[in-house]
Amino acid sequence: MIFLEKLDTLIQFRLEANVNTYAAFMNEVESTRLDSHDFCYQKDDWTYHDTYVGGAQFAGEEAIWKDGKSVYAMNYMGRVLSKDFSGKFLKAALRHADKKMPYRGPKHYEDGVFTYKCSVNGDFTWFQGYEEIFFHDKKVYECYFHGGLIS
Repeated sequence: MIFLEKLDTLIQFRLEANVNTYAAFMNEVESTRLDSHDFCYQKDDWTYHDTYVGGAQFAGEEAIWKDGKSVYAMNYMGRVLSKDFSGKFLKAALRHADKKMPYRGPKHYEDGVFTYKCSVNGDFTWFQGYEEIFFHDKKVYECYFHGGLIS
């Protein structure tokens, strides 16, 4: 397992990878599984890989390796609930994750008629969370996720 003194470095790399892959429309790579969408980001001895299947209803996993050894993973399952959903808004919200909320997106993010909300139980070493998007006051998207450190 990654030592806790390296946790800040891991979180910082996860945030950097987040704004350089799916959420930023960047670094899509060849599919690793049938019908999957994959994104990869590498820097120094760190590697991040995000892979998901589906579309309006989807499931996926993010994982991070340090020196070729897995140190972190997060699984997620979500769905679009309305045609009023905006994938561009979701990606904008995800790009606003920070050190306090490095899991998916920030606790709260708004832009025009859309609102993103995220809640998490636990900390980066072991967590479960839920995110949702509202169009005006109507819920149009939801996603459950869980993850933590790997030993």
